[in-house]
Amino acid sequence: MASQRDVKQRVESVRNIQKITSAMEMVAAARLRRAETRIASLRPYAGAIRRMTRQAAAAAGSVPNFPILEERAEVKTVGILLVTGDRGLAGAFNSQIIRAGIRAEAEHAEAGRQVRWYASGRRGVSSLTFRGKELAGSFAGFTDRPAYGDARTIAERLMADYIDGHVDEVQVFYNGYVSALTQVVRAETLLPLQRASVLEEVPEAEEETETGAGHALTEYEPDPDVILHRLIPDYVEISIFRSLLESTASEHGARMTAMRNASENASDVIEDLTLEMNRARQAEITQEIMEVVAGSEALV
Repeated sequence: MASQRDVKQRVESVRNIQKITSAMEMVAAARLRRAETRIASLRPYAGAIRRMTRQAAAAAGSVPNFPILEERAEVKTVGILLVTGDRGLAGAFNSQIIRAGIRAEAEHAEAGRQVRWYASGRRGVSSLTFRGKELAGSFAGFTDRPAYGDARTIAERLMADYIDGHVDEVQVFYNGYVSALTQVVRAETLLPLQRASVLEEVPEAEEETETGAGHALTEYEPDPDVILHRLIPDYVEISIFRSLLESTASEHGARMTAMRNASENASDVIEDLTLEMNRARQAEITQEIMEVVAGSEALV
């Protein structure tokens, strides 16, 4: 049995760790509230871009001959963007994105397709590098509070590689934010846009909700083709920005939950160690009593 002093030192160490985890939980909770506010502010703008792009595509009549809209006859190389965090201590937040990307790579390999890797966040970059994956693009240092410029940098790289023919399809893996306790891994096809949601039809009820009328008459100046050419990069950027914000909120929620669990586990450990310390103290007291009694008997 460990001595009373050793157990007391362990209790103090666990208590200090508990203070750190409790502070990290409060910080994550404050950042989560700000992240939720940013997501709520982004949704109307993202919805408007989506609606305008869809309407411009419909007004154009057919898909314009833009390089970014060119759909490959055969998909040989798939670009996979993993959206992770810069830091750990967030439970399975980062690892589940890495595992999802590795599973997707195995599926593409079975279909005879190659994978070109992109990663946002130091955890994703380091994990892929550790696994021997060559990165075509790495972006880090902003996951706590991503800016729109960060999304534009990622979007420009992905669109350039798609236009240059380095990739025939682009997929994005990120943690979708549901609540502080729930994050869902989402895999979305970003390019080509024909396979994304930009040119998909929506139910009439949703169209009425977005526009306030079922069929609004829109006149385009300049032509719809020109407007669509301007809107497409915005749509790609806003899609990536949304995934970054969702991932940030998910990271803060996962870290808050992980630190709360760590604090509760520390309380349990402190309780067990305190019990062990009391037993050690009782054993020492009993030993001293036995020594005193034995000494008294020896004097008789």
